[in-house]
Amino acid sequence: MFDQIDLNWKPADLLEVSSGAWAACAIQAGVELDIFTVLDQAPGATLTITELAAKIKGDARATGMLATALTALNLLERKGDQVTATAPARRYLSAASDDYYGFFIRHAADIMHNWVNLARAVRTGASVAGVSSNDATDELERENFLMGMFNIARQQADIVAGALDLSGRRRLLDLGGGPGTYAIYFCRRYPELSATIFDRPTTAKFARGTVERYGLAARVDFVGGDFLTSELPRGYDVVWLSQVLHGENPAEAAGLIERAAGTLNSGGLLCVQEFIIDDDRRGPVQPALFALNMLVQTPGGQAYTESEISAMMAGAGATTIRRLPADLPPGCGIIVGEKG
Repeated sequence: MFDQIDLNWKPADLLEVSSGAWAACAIQAGVELDIFTVLDQAPGATLTITELAAKIKGDARATGMLATALTALNLLERKGDQVTATAPARRYLSAASDDYYGFFIRHAADIMHNWVNLARAVRTGASVAGVSSNDATDELERENFLMGMFNIARQQADIVAGALDLSGRRRLLDLGGGPGTYAIYFCRRYPELSATIFDRPTTAKFARGTVERYGLAARVDFVGGDFLTSELPRGYDVVWLSQVLHGENPAEAAGLIERAAGTLNSGGLLCVQEFIIDDDRRGPVQPALFALNMLVQTPGGQAYTESEISAMMAGAGATTIRRLPADLPPGCGIIVGEKG
């Protein structure tokens, strides 16, 4: 989004960004109401507004208004009273598609109310979320979060697996691995590799389901526990921490890296992927905004700088610490060190 906006900021830019949540909410509502799945499964992927409203148990007038907005966003096509899902909507927003990205969109809707209270979080310095999505007792919200992480990770997992040379490595620990996206993609690229996903026990069914979907149940297992307090399995050649540090305060993040290093054999790789703030704290935009996401949702989470992460790794005994060159989204980076 910000790649297309002049950050020298003119009134039109400010107004566009300030009302940007309107489009987001329209898409989120379309996914929550399952409009794209309903249309995808209809004959010719087409229904009248009245038929669509009945299918989603919505008001016909309001359904028509949302359909118009989604048409303007090029997710629906509308001819008179008939609406059809566009090809991108059917591919990415229909739950019947293997390329469904709706879980993350649902997760974004689940946390929207926290962002509305950002000013209060800044005044108090405290989270405004009652409970994080990962801790939610609501099964659907937890599924939205975990499989939303799968939606995000699969966008770049193949690039990451290519950027990180794991030749000759045999065992990998995906610490805080959620649905195990990276464990899966590493094992797909390196046939000699096996992996363990370590995450909360409530994550198990999502991780195992994803692993089975990729046909890797014989090489990727799951261990449940709390990565801050539980005893971690040991004897790994690689430990991978992707987007987990930002959920913890600095002391907890440093402790987690030290615990991760303890799982490694001598010469093992300690690998951290994060949204990384520049050392001068002037950007990039995505990590800076993501840090605010942690402010509103967690007691002490934040985005970290490259220097901060490297120092934590050095404190855990890692050497030869470097940031890998990789074609990742702006502000996302991989830092790797070796256990002495």
